[in-house]
Amino acid sequence: QVQLVESGGGLVQAGGSLRLSCKASGLIFSINAMGWYRQAPGKEREMVAIIPSGGSTVYADSVKGRFTISRDNAKNMGYLQMNSLKPEDTGVYYCNANIRSSGLESRDYWGQGTQVTVSS
Repeated sequence: QVQLVESGGGLVQAGGSLRLSCKASGLIFSINAMGWYRQAPGKEREMVAIIPSGGSTVYADSVKGRFTISRDNAKNMGYLQMNSLKPEDTGVYYCNANIRSSGLESRDYWGQGTQVTVSS
């Protein structure tokens, strides 16, 4: 019923910037928290940033001051602005959203991921 699709990944040099987008589609009554996670090859997925529907954002220490998470509720969109990228930022970035769909309950949904590669 609900699908999340990320876009905006690519190959950039260290110090460059990328803006990731996440589009939620389907039967959506409301979106609670949204977040971005990333996973490097051979490593576990880690939280990058979270933005609640109404509240302050949360960032991983490794990206504080460089990344900015935002959302456009009217468009069911989430964004991650990534500046001053480092090679260690390389990985697959996943969009996550807690969404109330056709039923009363809310659940987490995940996108398919978008590759971000930062070269030295």
